[in-house]
Amino acid sequence: MSQTALKGVSLRIAEGEFFSLLGPSGCGKTTLLRILAGLEDATQGQILLDGKRVDTIPAMRRPFNMVFQRYALFPHMTVEQNIAYGLKLKKVAVDEIHARVTKVLGLVDMASFAKRRPETLSGGQAQRVAIARALVNEPRVLLLDEPLSALDQKLREHMRKELRDLQKQLKLTFVYVTHDQEEAFALSDRIGIMDRGDLKFVGTPHEVFSSSGNSFVAEFIGTQTYLPGELIENKNELVTVRLGDGGIVKGRYIRQSNGENR
Repeated sequence: MSQTALKGVSLRIAEGEFFSLLGPSGCGKTTLLRILAGLEDATQGQILLDGKRVDTIPAMRRPFNMVFQRYALFPHMTVEQNIAYGLKLKKVAVDEIHARVTKVLGLVDMASFAKRRPETLSGGQAQRVAIARALVNEPRVLLLDEPLSALDQKLREHMRKELRDLQKQLKLTFVYVTHDQEEAFALSDRIGIMDRGDLKFVGTPHEVFSSSGNSFVAEFIGTQTYLPGELIENKNELVTVRLGDGGIVKGRYIRQSNGENR
């Protein structure tokens, strides 16, 4: 039986923005990222860059590059060979390959590790190589699928800062998938909250935290508490509610743009 992974997701991401997709496991974040990358096909819809369709372009030719959760470095190649691999497949001139590899090694502070093999690297160093391998192709958009999840907490916090600083330095569009709320809030210009294939809310970290658009977002972020109750009286937006334990609460409700009452 077929299953719908995404439900009519409509999203606009600004050039140079750090945009995160946040939600529980299995909500469709990675599927959306893989569709953007061209690794999976959508049954309908379009992907536009500068107003032109890119979903019809094969993954290898799209101006997007992806950094995976597992770094997938070739163990038999050195750091510089791993980074250069994609350029060699594209038959880029040797001199240009050397120049571009040298440049990105400097960007991720890994120049002194160029001749090392992946098994000699720490988790953070391997992640830098994976990012360099994506950046060497000079993409318009960098797609990152939970790239820090395999790191310990202290290193993850350090790499967050490095990622954010790198994104600002390059002025490159980042689309970042995570289930870690702290990570999304620390890194992002804007956040999209997803649940079961549906994009529930999009906003800045402040907007997500302070004015969640529906009950799922509020419960997922944990900024509000919901209690079951029975409405007893409603006069001029002043309500009286009987809670499940028999207690009575009085207050004012707010009708939101999506039709929910609070």
